[in-house]
Amino acid sequence: MSASSPPRSTGVAVIGAGMAGRAHLAGYRNAPTLTGGAYGEDLPAVRLVAVADAHAPFAEAAASRYGYERAETSWQAIAEADDVDAVSVAVANHLHREVVEGLLAAGKHVLCEKPLAPSVADAEAMVAAAAAHPDLVAAVGFTFRRSPAINAVREQVTGGHLGAVRHFNGHYWCDYAANPQAPMSWRYEGGRGSGALADIGSHLVDLGEFFCGPVESVHGTVMSTVTTRRPLPVGAVVGHAMAEVGEEFGDVGNEDLATFTATFASGAIGTFSVSRTAHGLPNGLGFEVFCKNGAAAFDLNRTGEFTIADSTAPAVVNGHRQVLVGPAHPYVAGGLPMDFPSVGHGQNDFFTFQCRAFLNEVAGGAGTPIGALPVVPPMSHGLHNLRVLDAITRAADGKGETVPVD
Repeated sequence: MSASSPPRSTGVAVIGAGMAGRAHLAGYRNAPTLTGGAYGEDLPAVRLVAVADAHAPFAEAAASRYGYERAETSWQAIAEADDVDAVSVAVANHLHREVVEGLLAAGKHVLCEKPLAPSVADAEAMVAAAAAHPDLVAAVGFTFRRSPAINAVREQVTGGHLGAVRHFNGHYWCDYAANPQAPMSWRYEGGRGSGALADIGSHLVDLGEFFCGPVESVHGTVMSTVTTRRPLPVGAVVGHAMAEVGEEFGDVGNEDLATFTATFASGAIGTFSVSRTAHGLPNGLGFEVFCKNGAAAFDLNRTGEFTIADSTAPAVVNGHRQVLVGPAHPYVAGGLPMDFPSVGHGQNDFFTFQCRAFLNEVAGGAGTPIGALPVVPPMSHGLHNLRVLDAITRAADGKGETVPVD
């Protein structure tokens, strides 16, 4: 690059100004502050270009709040923008395919929120569209893969200290649908498997595979819908927030909770429970891994720590001990303003780490990160996740059969 050449930069935009969209907006704003360690030093300048949302007040408020240059009311405006290089898609699941395919056709790098699509067929089409543009990064966002504590536990598994996982037990219990007066939204539309399973179960399945490898088969799914009708909102609704509702009601088409078991190709067994009606648990993700030489556990309500038990301590005092996450653990050094043990971090930081990984890959070329930060999972991984969710749904037919993952 000559002295007269303009500096390299990446123009970013976010489609969707709701709950997840705001997390991406903040993530891109903060991503350039991560430096050294796993993050590398070579990130081009990041330009905060645009926010798009069909509801103009949401887009305008988000652009102002997070320092983006402009607000738009359509994804097409983002696709047509010459100053946008990379885009996060954080809109309703049923809109993902059209938006992602349009962005890829326009030459944009894309990071799409999970679940990748409303169906396996839609996801297959999106993966095919990504394959037609191998020079573009086409990724899916599973933010919990960026948790320092979760990665610290995983290192104890993959590094051999705890040994192979024999049993993964996970739950994701939320209460955003516990109130029957919570307004109807796209989250409650669609058929069986598109409710709590897709919304939060997709994360839990991904974490199970993060530790145990691919799911081979699923057995014994039970699903239930607690609230079958919900009031229609008067105006727009953001995320899981309460809103003014009218007198009309709509039918809930999917599940409030689901439980199932899985067998991994490694031979490990997984037990899973997801719910959006768990009173008192706004964001209750947690899991235990029971391994050959020990065990570990994580609770999202205590993001800066994990517990671990192994065979290194004498039997008389052996048991789970608390480990406070610090700069010796993944993503902390250089990833936090005060990267010191027990200072604390939260789920919003995971989005920043994810945005940085996406931007690194955009700068380095598809599949080639800068530094040691792992790339964001490709859309093919999102397709696999949907195939597992499809097997979970098919295992709820009441026959008690084991359903293989396609």
